[in-house]
Amino acid sequence: MSTDMEEPGTATEDGSTEGQATEVCPVVDAVEQIGSQWRLVVLHDLTEGEKRFNELKRSTEANARTLSRVLDDLQESGFVERRLEEDAPVATYYSLTGKGESLAPVFDEIESWANEWMESCQAAAEADD
Repeated sequence: MSTDMEEPGTATEDGSTEGQATEVCPVVDAVEQIGSQWRLVVLHDLTEGEKRFNELKRSTEANARTLSRVLDDLQESGFVERRLEEDAPVATYYSLTGKGESLAPVFDEIESWANEWMESCQAAAEADD
């Protein structure tokens, strides 16, 4: 029996899929770029503006090793830039690049969707009020 729908791709060893429809590829590629939990948390946190490493550590509740790794990854992929302030006290600041800032409306839409459709998000939002 033949259908007009394509079968989903089969997973390979590295977790990627073979045979995906070409329309899906940009979505999959984008999610792979920003998709880890910690990347999303850090990117979303930086939409509020430039922050020092320890500010990010406190606000994201990530341990120093994880945060350092995530910031390096985000910097390498062009979402985050690092600025070193060499005056006393020496401080490292992180902020979003244009590429990172372009995610702000995406986060707004995801947050709206989550508030509408996910009970745990609704309960958390109500608890914050």
